[in-house]
Amino acid sequence: MKIKMPLLLLLFITTFANAQETMSVKGSQPFPATQNYTFICEKYAYTGEANIQIAKTDKGGVLKITIATTNDKTRIAGGLYVDLANADVIACLDKNVKETADGKTSSYYYFTPAEFAKLKKTDIKGIRFIITGGSNTFGDQTGYFTASNKMSYFSTAFDKSKKSFDTAAAITAL
Repeated sequence: MKIKMPLLLLLFITTFANAQETMSVKGSQPFPATQNYTFICEKYAYTGEANIQIAKTDKGGVLKITIATTNDKTRIAGGLYVDLANADVIACLDKNVKETADGKTSSYYYFTPAEFAKLKKTDIKGIRFIITGGSNTFGDQTGYFTASNKMSYFSTAFDKSKKSFDTAAAITAL
């Protein structure tokens, strides 16, 4: 009985250690990816959140940004800036790779190998992006937004716990 318990525990741990997220872009082969982070987007009144996921590809990496919308004409469009904790900025061009489903819109932005190496060394501080849409009276909010790497909206001055996601460690593990 004493030997079976450590063996069972080892099997249980290895099963969950190998569980990794994946991301596929427009039906392509799945790439190993980080978890889906929920960044705080204070000025986006509809949800106040943007979901961020980063995957490692053969040619560098890819960032997927997803927001909830009220209609299917709303898109994340134009360039995107990834602000790093060390004050570096990675500018990403819009290659018009987008998806819309279930009240959410997603856009994909690609990193070169050099840019992906920067992401491995430094945490992401924020992501600046543009939301465009139709000119409906009751359409989605459009304009320029920043999704900040924060775990929650509020905290006290006495809370000494880490308040942001360790993106660099997760990207390095890919």
